[in-house]
Amino acid sequence: MKRIWIICLVVAALSWPAWGQKIELQKPDRREIVHVQTALNHLTVLEMNEPVSTVAVGSPAFKVEWRENKVFIQPTEENVATNLFVWTASARFNYELEAAGPIPQMDFAFDQPPLDPPAAKASANRVDAPNGVSPADVLIGSRPVRQYGSTPNKQRVAVYLRDSFEHDGQLFIRYTVENGTKRAYTTGVPRVVALSAPRYRESLYSLSNFQLSPKEAERVKNNGATPVEIATGETRGARLDPGQEISEVVAIKLPQSRSGPTVLRLIFPAGPEGPVTATLVL
Repeated sequence: MKRIWIICLVVAALSWPAWGQKIELQKPDRREIVHVQTALNHLTVLEMNEPVSTVAVGSPAFKVEWRENKVFIQPTEENVATNLFVWTASARFNYELEAAGPIPQMDFAFDQPPLDPPAAKASANRVDAPNGVSPADVLIGSRPVRQYGSTPNKQRVAVYLRDSFEHDGQLFIRYTVENGTKRAYTTGVPRVVALSAPRYRESLYSLSNFQLSPKEAERVKNNGATPVEIATGETRGARLDPGQEISEVVAIKLPQSRSGPTVLRLIFPAGPEGPVTATLVL
Protein backbone atom coordinates (compact mmCIF):
# COMPACT_ATOMS: atom_id res chain seq x y z
CA MET A 1 0.00 0.00 0.00
CA LYS A 2 2.84 2.39 0.86
CA ARG A 3 4.44 1.70 -2.53
CA ILE A 4 1.20 2.67 -4.31
CA TRP A 5 1.03 6.01 -2.45
CA ILE A 6 4.65 6.82 -3.39
CA ILE A 7 3.93 6.12 -7.07
CA CYS A 8 0.84 8.39 -6.93
CA LEU A 9 2.85 11.23 -5.37
CA VAL A 10 5.58 10.94 -8.02
CA VAL A 11 3.03 11.03 -10.85
CA ALA A 12 1.32 14.05 -9.31
CA ALA A 13 4.62 15.89 -8.91
CA LEU A 14 5.61 15.25 -12.52
CA SER A 15 2.28 16.43 -13.85
CA TRP A 16 2.02 19.51 -11.58
CA PRO A 17 3.85 21.98 -13.91
CA ALA A 18 1.40 21.34 -16.72
CA TRP A 19 -1.47 22.35 -14.44
CA GLY A 20 0.07 25.72 -13.62
CA GLN A 21 1.61 26.97 -16.87
CA LYS A 22 -0.91 29.16 -18.67
CA ILE A 23 -1.76 30.51 -22.10
CA GLU A 24 -4.16 33.43 -21.63
CA LEU A 25 -6.54 35.18 -24.00
CA GLN A 26 -6.13 38.96 -23.58
CA LYS A 27 -9.02 41.23 -24.48
CA PRO A 28 -7.53 44.49 -25.88
CA ASP A 29 -8.22 47.29 -23.38
CA ARG A 30 -5.83 50.24 -22.92
CA ARG A 31 -7.36 50.93 -19.50
CA GLU A 32 -6.38 47.50 -18.16
CA ILE A 33 -3.06 46.54 -16.53
CA VAL A 34 -2.24 42.91 -17.26
CA HIS A 35 -0.07 41.08 -14.73
CA VAL A 36 2.47 38.71 -16.29
CA GLN A 37 4.08 35.89 -14.31
CA THR A 38 7.62 35.10 -15.54
CA ALA A 39 10.32 32.51 -14.84
CA LEU A 40 14.10 32.54 -15.29
CA ASN A 41 15.44 30.95 -18.49
CA HIS A 42 11.93 30.94 -19.98
CA LEU A 43 10.20 33.14 -22.55
CA THR A 44 6.76 34.65 -22.24
CA VAL A 45 5.18 35.70 -25.55
CA LEU A 46 2.65 38.47 -26.13
CA GLU A 47 0.94 37.93 -29.49
CA MET A 48 -0.89 41.08 -30.52
CA ASN A 49 -3.62 41.36 -33.14
CA GLU A 50 -1.60 43.85 -35.23
CA PRO A 51 2.10 44.72 -35.71
CA VAL A 52 3.98 46.22 -32.79
CA SER A 53 5.51 49.65 -33.42
CA THR A 54 7.54 50.04 -30.21
CA VAL A 55 7.87 48.85 -26.63
CA ALA A 56 9.18 50.37 -23.39
CA VAL A 57 10.26 48.40 -20.33
CA GLY A 58 11.01 49.94 -16.96
CA SER A 59 14.02 47.82 -15.96
CA PRO A 60 17.02 46.28 -17.75
CA ALA A 61 16.45 43.17 -15.60
CA PHE A 62 13.99 42.06 -18.29
CA LYS A 63 15.11 41.34 -21.86
CA VAL A 64 12.31 42.47 -24.20
CA GLU A 65 12.39 42.08 -27.98
CA TRP A 66 9.70 42.27 -30.65
CA ARG A 67 9.15 41.25 -34.26
CA GLU A 68 6.03 41.83 -36.30
CA ASN A 69 3.11 41.25 -33.88
CA LYS A 70 5.00 39.29 -31.22
CA VAL A 71 6.76 40.54 -28.06
CA PHE A 72 9.22 38.24 -26.29
CA ILE A 73 9.90 38.71 -22.57
CA GLN A 74 12.65 37.03 -20.55
CA PRO A 75 13.69 37.94 -16.99
CA THR A 76 17.43 37.96 -16.36
CA GLU A 77 17.41 38.59 -12.61
CA GLU A 78 15.47 37.42 -9.60
CA ASN A 79 13.39 39.59 -7.24
CA VAL A 80 12.85 42.36 -9.82
CA ALA A 81 9.41 43.48 -11.03
CA THR A 82 8.69 46.30 -13.47
CA ASN A 83 6.17 47.59 -15.99
CA LEU A 84 5.98 47.22 -19.77
CA PHE A 85 4.18 49.26 -22.43
CA VAL A 86 3.46 47.97 -25.94
CA TRP A 87 2.27 50.27 -28.74
CA THR A 88 0.62 49.12 -31.95
CA ALA A 89 -0.73 51.26 -34.76
CA SER A 90 -4.05 51.76 -32.98
CA ALA A 91 -3.56 51.15 -29.26
CA ARG A 92 -1.31 51.03 -26.19
CA PHE A 93 -1.23 48.04 -23.83
CA ASN A 94 -0.07 48.05 -20.22
CA TYR A 95 1.64 45.19 -18.40
CA GLU A 96 3.09 44.60 -14.95
CA LEU A 97 5.97 42.11 -15.17
CA GLU A 98 6.11 40.17 -11.92
CA ALA A 99 9.43 39.07 -10.45
CA ALA A 100 10.65 35.74 -11.84
CA GLY A 101 8.98 32.92 -9.95
CA PRO A 102 8.36 29.16 -10.15
CA ILE A 103 8.00 27.69 -13.63
CA PRO A 104 4.62 26.06 -12.89
CA GLN A 105 3.10 29.48 -12.16
CA MET A 106 4.46 31.36 -15.17
CA ASP A 107 2.43 32.68 -18.11
CA PHE A 108 3.58 31.06 -21.34
CA ALA A 109 1.69 33.38 -23.67
CA PHE A 110 -1.00 36.05 -23.95
CA ASP A 111 -2.97 35.96 -27.20
CA GLN A 112 -5.23 38.73 -28.44
CA PRO A 113 -8.32 37.90 -30.50
CA PRO A 114 -8.14 38.90 -34.19
CA LEU A 115 -9.39 42.31 -35.22
CA ASP A 116 -12.84 42.64 -36.74
CA PRO A 117 -12.75 42.78 -40.56
CA PRO A 118 -12.86 46.33 -41.96
CA ALA A 119 -16.30 47.76 -42.70
CA ALA A 120 -17.48 47.90 -46.30
CA LYS A 121 -17.07 51.14 -48.22
CA ALA A 122 -19.88 53.61 -47.61
CA SER A 123 -19.75 54.91 -51.17
CA ALA A 124 -18.24 53.80 -54.45
CA ASN A 125 -17.17 57.41 -55.05
CA ARG A 126 -15.28 57.63 -51.77
CA VAL A 127 -11.54 58.17 -52.18
CA ASP A 128 -9.56 55.64 -50.20
CA ALA A 129 -6.62 56.81 -48.13
CA PRO A 130 -3.20 55.57 -49.25
CA ASN A 131 -2.25 52.21 -47.83
CA GLY A 132 -0.45 52.89 -44.55
CA VAL A 133 2.78 51.14 -43.66
CA SER A 134 3.52 50.66 -39.98
CA PRO A 135 7.08 51.22 -38.73
CA ALA A 136 7.25 47.59 -37.57
CA ASP A 137 6.42 46.30 -41.07
CA VAL A 138 8.89 48.56 -42.81
CA LEU A 139 11.81 48.01 -40.47
CA ILE A 140 11.82 44.27 -41.13
CA GLY A 141 13.74 45.07 -44.32
CA SER A 142 15.71 47.99 -42.94
CA ARG A 143 19.44 48.72 -43.13
CA PRO A 144 21.51 48.98 -39.94
CA VAL A 145 22.91 52.44 -39.21
CA ARG A 146 26.64 52.31 -38.53
CA GLN A 147 28.50 54.61 -36.15
CA TYR A 148 31.27 56.98 -37.28
CA GLY A 149 33.56 58.69 -34.81
CA SER A 150 34.64 58.07 -31.24
CA THR A 151 32.04 57.42 -28.55
CA PRO A 152 31.83 60.40 -26.22
CA ASN A 153 31.54 60.42 -22.44
CA LYS A 154 28.76 58.00 -21.46
CA GLN A 155 27.62 60.18 -18.56
CA ARG A 156 25.03 61.91 -20.71
CA VAL A 157 21.78 61.31 -22.55
CA ALA A 158 22.79 59.56 -25.79
CA VAL A 159 20.79 58.68 -28.90
CA TYR A 160 21.93 55.76 -31.04
CA LEU A 161 20.33 55.32 -34.48
CA ARG A 162 19.82 51.60 -35.13
CA ASP A 163 18.01 51.08 -38.47
CA SER A 164 16.65 53.11 -41.37
CA PHE A 165 14.40 52.32 -44.29
CA GLU A 166 13.06 54.44 -47.17
CA HIS A 167 9.56 53.73 -48.45
CA ASP A 168 7.22 55.79 -50.61
CA GLY A 169 8.95 59.11 -49.86
CA GLN A 170 9.25 58.40 -46.15
CA LEU A 171 12.20 57.48 -44.00
CA PHE A 172 11.65 55.26 -40.96
CA ILE A 173 14.31 55.47 -38.27
CA ARG A 174 14.57 53.23 -35.21
CA TYR A 175 16.68 54.64 -32.39
CA THR A 176 17.57 54.04 -28.75
CA VAL A 177 17.74 56.74 -26.07
CA GLU A 178 20.04 55.93 -23.15
CA ASN A 179 20.16 57.97 -19.95
CA GLY A 180 23.71 57.85 -18.64
CA THR A 181 23.26 60.82 -16.28
CA LYS A 182 22.39 60.79 -12.60
CA ARG A 183 19.06 62.55 -13.13
CA ALA A 184 15.78 61.55 -14.79
CA TYR A 185 15.18 62.45 -18.43
CA THR A 186 11.88 62.66 -20.34
CA THR A 187 11.96 61.73 -24.02
CA GLY A 188 9.69 62.96 -26.81
CA VAL A 189 9.29 62.88 -30.58
CA PRO A 190 12.34 64.67 -32.01
CA ARG A 191 12.39 67.66 -34.33
CA VAL A 192 14.19 66.83 -37.56
CA VAL A 193 16.08 69.24 -39.83
CA ALA A 194 18.03 68.76 -43.05
CA LEU A 195 21.34 70.61 -43.28
CA SER A 196 21.59 72.86 -46.34
CA ALA A 197 24.61 72.28 -48.62
CA PRO A 198 26.44 70.04 -46.13
CA ARG A 199 30.23 69.90 -46.47
CA TYR A 200 32.66 67.64 -44.65
CA ARG A 201 36.40 66.98 -44.66
CA GLU A 202 35.80 63.76 -46.61
CA SER A 203 33.17 62.63 -49.11
CA LEU A 204 29.75 62.27 -47.54
CA TYR A 205 28.90 59.67 -50.20
CA SER A 206 31.17 57.22 -48.40
CA LEU A 207 29.30 57.82 -45.13
CA SER A 208 25.84 56.89 -46.41
CA ASN A 209 23.73 55.40 -43.59
CA PHE A 210 26.24 56.39 -40.93
CA GLN A 211 25.48 58.23 -37.68
CA LEU A 212 28.14 60.84 -36.97
CA SER A 213 29.42 61.15 -33.43
CA PRO A 214 28.74 64.54 -31.77
CA LYS A 215 32.34 65.61 -32.38
CA GLU A 216 32.23 64.67 -36.08
CA ALA A 217 28.78 66.23 -36.50
CA GLU A 218 30.21 69.58 -35.36
CA ARG A 219 32.69 69.44 -38.25
CA VAL A 220 29.96 69.34 -40.90
CA LYS A 221 29.73 72.78 -42.51
CA ASN A 222 26.36 73.93 -43.84
CA ASN A 223 24.32 76.93 -44.98
CA GLY A 224 21.62 76.52 -42.36
CA ALA A 225 18.90 73.94 -41.77
CA THR A 226 15.42 73.25 -43.14
CA PRO A 227 12.71 71.64 -40.97
CA VAL A 228 11.60 68.17 -42.09
CA GLU A 229 7.99 67.10 -41.59
CA ILE A 230 7.27 64.23 -39.24
CA ALA A 231 5.18 61.69 -41.17
CA THR A 232 4.14 59.46 -38.29
CA GLY A 233 4.79 59.49 -34.59
CA GLU A 234 2.79 59.77 -31.42
CA THR A 235 3.96 62.45 -29.00
CA ARG A 236 4.41 60.58 -25.79
CA GLY A 237 7.09 61.42 -23.28
CA ALA A 238 8.72 58.52 -21.44
CA ARG A 239 10.57 59.07 -18.17
CA LEU A 240 14.00 57.47 -18.12
CA ASP A 241 15.64 57.11 -14.73
CA PRO A 242 19.45 56.97 -14.57
CA GLY A 243 20.70 53.89 -16.40
CA GLN A 244 17.47 53.23 -18.30
CA GLU A 245 16.95 53.18 -22.07
CA ILE A 246 14.06 53.05 -24.53
CA SER A 247 13.69 52.20 -28.22
CA GLU A 248 11.45 54.32 -30.47
CA VAL A 249 10.58 54.71 -34.15
CA VAL A 250 10.04 57.97 -36.03
CA ALA A 251 9.01 58.40 -39.68
CA ILE A 252 9.76 61.56 -41.63
CA LYS A 253 8.89 62.83 -45.10
CA LEU A 254 12.04 63.09 -47.16
CA PRO A 255 12.73 66.30 -49.09
CA GLN A 256 11.39 66.00 -52.64
CA SER A 257 14.48 67.49 -54.27
CA ARG A 258 17.64 65.68 -53.17
CA SER A 259 20.85 66.27 -55.07
CA GLY A 260 23.80 64.65 -53.39
CA PRO A 261 24.08 63.35 -49.83
CA THR A 262 21.44 64.38 -47.27
CA VAL A 263 22.41 65.09 -43.67
CA LEU A 264 19.59 64.92 -41.13
CA ARG A 265 19.77 66.10 -37.56
CA LEU A 266 17.34 64.76 -34.95
CA ILE A 267 16.87 67.21 -32.07
CA PHE A 268 15.47 65.85 -28.81
CA PRO A 269 14.46 67.62 -25.58
CA ALA A 270 17.57 68.86 -23.80
CA GLY A 271 19.00 66.59 -21.13
CA PRO A 272 20.58 67.32 -17.73
CA GLU A 273 23.98 67.69 -19.42
CA GLY A 274 22.86 69.79 -22.40
CA PRO A 275 21.54 69.33 -25.96
CA VAL A 276 20.58 65.84 -27.17
CA THR A 277 20.96 65.32 -30.95
CA ALA A 278 21.74 62.63 -33.50
CA THR A 279 23.12 63.22 -37.02
CA LEU A 280 22.44 60.82 -39.89
CA VAL A 281 23.99 60.82 -43.38
CA LEU A 282 21.85 59.44 -46.22
